[in-house]
Order: sequence, then structure tokens, then C-alpha cells
Amino acid sequence: MADEILLEKIHDLSDLELAALLSLVAREHCLISTPSDALDDLLEELQLVASRTFGLSCAVINCDSTTTLDTFAASLLVKSQQTPTGPVYANTNAHLAASAPRQRPTSSDQDSLHIGNVILARNLHLAPHAVQIQALELLRTRRIFTHTAVHAAPKQFLFLPVLGAESGGAARVTKHLNDYMFIGHWHDPEDGYVNLEDGDDNVNVETASTDSVVKVRVTHQDQKDYPFPEALVSEADIARLSTLSRRVDVDINVTRYRMNIISFLRMHRAVADGISPSATKHLELLCRCLAPLHKVAFVTPALVGLAARKVYIHRIRIAKPENERSMQWGSKLGAVEAILDGVGPEELIEDVLTMVTAPL
Repeated sequence: MADEILLEKIHDLSDLELAALLSLVAREHCLISTPSDALDDLLEELQLVASRTFGLSCAVINCDSTTTLDTFAASLLVKSQQTPTGPVYANTNAHLAASAPRQRPTSSDQDSLHIGNVILARNLHLAPHAVQIQALELLRTRRIFTHTAVHAAPKQFLFLPVLGAESGGAARVTKHLNDYMFIGHWHDPEDGYVNLEDGDDNVNVETASTDSVVKVRVTHQDQKDYPFPEALVSEADIARLSTLSRRVDVDINVTRYRMNIISFLRMHRAVADGISPSATKHLELLCRCLAPLHKVAFVTPALVGLAARKVYIHRIRIAKPENERSMQWGSKLGAVEAILDGVGPEELIEDVLTMVTAPL
């Protein structure tokens, strides 16, 4: 009965909330993209998703070509009156200590800072390569060095590069960080912003009493940092979904179908640089995470197709006509250009899913 109530809540979530939920369940990270002129609205929506839907703290990093390692590290930290969700250790690195400023924060200042549960890295692809590699190191080790301390990531930790791009297939960060991203999600502004639109209906902070019940209403701006006592999807809910995903059964025919999709992707003439092994692992993991959300205890071919669209959209690079493999065997450049014209990662994935026969 408890699982039924949980699934009913999940079915009311928006696409952005589901993308974040799947990443939290898998303990992985998600790349989100949208047209550049809609980035501000998307960031506002994601901050509300973090606080209202999951009850998590959120930090926003605005990246560009001038972003430094120090700026990136400092932007990860948020203040809290509560106990930090990740431990803070004294920095004993001699090299870092030598370069630290003379006036260091007090121990009380350090105790009030911790890495946010949700990190929104706006236009991370514009940041210098060193900053993006630092982001990858954060995801791998779950900690960040500053001049004065080492901050550990909290248990519930989600890193979301939020990029402005023409399409989901055009959004990517530096190579190794890009491959580390669990899924890619393209948000069409026409799909709307559920939490942002709900916030527009609220007024300034006020209280109204009905009998013995006191209701508090807050403005949209206040909602991003407002400490909601009960999240729509709690940490216990996420843990329960994670447990259910590990119990999902996978039939051998479905496994064969998934591996056939991977083989066709690797051999497709339009794919450059192949398909990485980490993408294969993420595809299996996402299939398992999707099953409980669809009220099934097994992976279906339809779930494999849905997972493939999310796992590979940001990973696939389209080959240049002059580098397409048939050019080695005498194909004409004009003919290859005509074949590859208008082909993007989205079209390529759909082409492969059409060619591979799903089991009955």
C-alpha cells in the first residue's frame, strides 16, 4: 500500500522532476539543456524542484570563460543553520595552505558551509577545461578542496550542468565529464514550468488562521530558500525506489535486445568515436530504475527504448562526412554528405530503434 501511495505521487511529477528523481535513485548525475533564451526560467524551475519536490539545498554556479577553480569551489558551498550534511576537514595540504589568504574563516564559519545537495552549473561547457575537470573530480571523489578545508558532498548529491543549446544532442561538456553524466534531458520551453507557474499565484509572506490551523504563504522568490518541512519526495522514498530497482528482473531476451541496440549504435555509419562502456552500464542501470516507476518488477523492451533515448542523446557525436568509414572504401564525398545531412543524435537513435527488432 505504501508503494502505491509513493507511485501515485511520482506519476504527478513533471519531466524535469522525473529526470532529477531518476538521477537521485541511481546516485548519478544528469545533463539538462534548453534554448539559451530559456535558461533563466529553467534555472528558477530547477531551484524550486530542489526545494519543494525533494527538500534539498541548492547552489547555482554561473560559468563562463573567466570562471576560476577558486570561484567554482566557493560557489558549491551554501550556508545552513543546521548541521552540515557532509563532514568538513582541516586542509593539511602544504601547497594549498601556503597560498591561502592571511585572514581565514573561523571554525564557526566553516561549520556553517557545506556543499549543496543540488548543484546547478549554468553553461558549464563555457568554463575552462580545468574547471570542468575539477567538476569531474568532485563527482568521482565526492569532495572539494578549498584554501581552508576539504568539504565532502552530502549523501543526497545531484550535479546538474544546465546548458543552452539548440537541441539535446548539441548539449555536451568536456569529453570525460560528458561521459560521466548518467542521462541527458532536453527541456522544451513549450512544456512549461510547473513549479514556477504555481509560484506566480502566491503572494507575499502572510499568515491566515482557520480555527487552530495556521497556513503560511510565501512568494516565488522566497520558495527557493524556504525550508519546507516535508518534501513531496523524501529521502526515504528515494531509498525505497533504489531498493526496488535492484530487485528488478531482466529476461535474457530483453538483455539481448539491449545489447543489439548497443551493437547497432557502435556500427552505425553516422557515429563518431563509438559508444563508451560507461554508457552501456548506465543503460542497464536506467532500465532498472525506470521499472518501479512504471509499476512493473521487470524490464520491458519499451523501457529499454526509453532509456536509450536518455542515455545516448548527449554522448553520440555525429561523424564528419570526410571521416565516415565508407570513405575508406571509395565512397563519394557528395553521396556521404547527402546521407548524413540533417542527422543528429536524436535521429540516429530513432533510426537504430527502428532497425532493431524488439522481442515479443
